[in-house]
Amino acid sequence: MRRTLEEIYETSGPIAKYVRGRRKELGYTQKIMAERVGVGLRFVKELELGKKALRLDKVNQVVEFLGGEIYIRDMRRDK
Repeated sequence: MRRTLEEIYETSGPIAKYVRGRRKELGYTQKIMAERVGVGLRFVKELELGKKALRLDKVNQVVEFLGGEIYIRDMRRDK
């Protein structure tokens, strides 16, 4: 059974949710944002859908354009 877009968005990771939410807050379409960032429309769509294997440099480009930052947290310290 195929999942709806809403179901896909609900199960996507935090980066995908941030990108989609922030893009909408700023009033950009996927196409306009892709053009302004300098990435492809397909890349933006895959990022927002939570595709697991994407180029990190491009993910960073999009996140930084939206005013965000990706960082690493040492999860061993949280235990």
